[in-house]
Amino acid sequence: MALQSMMLRCKNQSFERMNGNISSITFWDEWVGADRLLKVNEGNIRKQQALKKHSSADKNAKLGRTTQNKPKGSTVARGKKRKGQSSIEEKETRSPEKAFTIQFPLTLKQQLVDDWEFVTQLGKLVKLPRTPNVDEILKKYLEYRSKKDGMVADPIAEVLKGIRCYFDKALLPMLLYKKERQQYHEVVTDNISPSTIYGAEHLLRLFVKLPELLTYVNMEEETLTKLQQKLLDFLKFLQKNQGSFFLSAYEGAKDVDEADEEE
Repeated sequence: MALQSMMLRCKNQSFERMNGNISSITFWDEWVGADRLLKVNEGNIRKQQALKKHSSADKNAKLGRTTQNKPKGSTVARGKKRKGQSSIEEKETRSPEKAFTIQFPLTLKQQLVDDWEFVTQLGKLVKLPRTPNVDEILKKYLEYRSKKDGMVADPIAEVLKGIRCYFDKALLPMLLYKKERQQYHEVVTDNISPSTIYGAEHLLRLFVKLPELLTYVNMEEETLTKLQQKLLDFLKFLQKNQGSFFLSAYEGAKDVDEADEEE
């Protein structure tokens, strides 16, 4: 059940947050017109200092009343609460890169480098739609595990659903290079799932981002370790089928010159 959290959390996760684009909204009581602003002079500065001093004194008075009204034993309770809060904060602020890592097989690391060079340096793109696509690769892996284990493992099936969910949601905001965005808007139309169009090349990029994506998924250490093992086993499956899953060459991109000028 714990491994299912990878899929369930994906449905509600904000991908603006994963991109680091966390908006801060400030609400103001009213707009202040220029006619209500005071000029900078000695008199108005003294008024400002007096108001600030009064505000500080009022705050201290309220704090004193609150301290006096505290019941006995509140110090102990407060200490326990802070201790509990501290452990929770440590858990929440744990670095995902340190807590969750994925070890890539060497040949897949080289695949990522080649992928980057094809798109960013040579201006080439993966020809879409891909065969096999992400959905088909996930199904092939499930079949592979079923034959190897002699049965269909529900936790594995749930993890694969989570991978598909993350891929569909993260592809556009996180997994595409700038030169690939026009192609995305041309091929992903009418609510088509990207996992039915893109293939192993872009799926592999997802695994680079997974530690970042799983930052806000609350997992026990044991569950996290099991998930790491399952993801590593999936990567080994990709490596085993690298010749049939990945392209050896990309096609020339349309309007490459225009994209270069934009960058």
